[in-house]
Amino acid sequence: MSELPQPTGSPAHQNVTFPSAGGTAHGYLALPPSGSGPGVIVIQEWWGLTDHIADVTDRLAAEGFVALAPDLYGGNVAHDSEEAFRMMQELPVARGVELLSGAVDHLLGLPEVTSDTVASVGFCMGGGFVLQQAAADPRVSAAVPFYGVIQGEMPDFSGLTARILGHYGEEDNSIPLENLDRLREAIEAQSGIVPDLRVYPAGHAFFNDRRPSHDAKSAEQAWTSTLAFLHERLG
Repeated sequence: MSELPQPTGSPAHQNVTFPSAGGTAHGYLALPPSGSGPGVIVIQEWWGLTDHIADVTDRLAAEGFVALAPDLYGGNVAHDSEEAFRMMQELPVARGVELLSGAVDHLLGLPEVTSDTVASVGFCMGGGFVLQQAAADPRVSAAVPFYGVIQGEMPDFSGLTARILGHYGEEDNSIPLENLDRLREAIEAQSGIVPDLRVYPAGHAFFNDRRPSHDAKSAEQAWTSTLAFLHERLG
């Protein structure tokens, strides 16, 4: 099998490799204190597999989940928004979904994973991929996009089986509230599933405690509801 693109910039958090998309992918895996639990995929922001994403993965593991953050950038981490935008643009949506499918294969194949399905939690670019992945893969039973930016056309939700809990900021200029209305309508019309899309008095990336846009109160509310949702859906 071929190797995926190798790092050229700052190192990402990686501690596991697995087959994906015809090559070898990397990621960050965190196990719960009990050693086993339901599986959750964590999908990076446009910055890459950063300290923040590794921390979220660890936090999910501390709550009883086996959490895997696949590295969609092959080890690269962006230094600024211009570089992040370029790296995001260089990752075709179909390619990202293919890589995520391999991550689901790997996660469900681990003996430590007790669930038959997985949840998917993602941020910004990763939030968009949460929706793309859930639309394409029935093994995703819970989808949690944080301020998810859908690149290109909206996915076909006709095969969606996952329940959706979304978190968005009313002051987020990159995702106008009318876009959420269109997203909600599309999901319900095509799948019959009514997504729970929640709006907070915050801006983009309000959950990222390493960014100036962090909003502690909104982040805590979103996190608490996410954990309850994941436990309900995955057991």
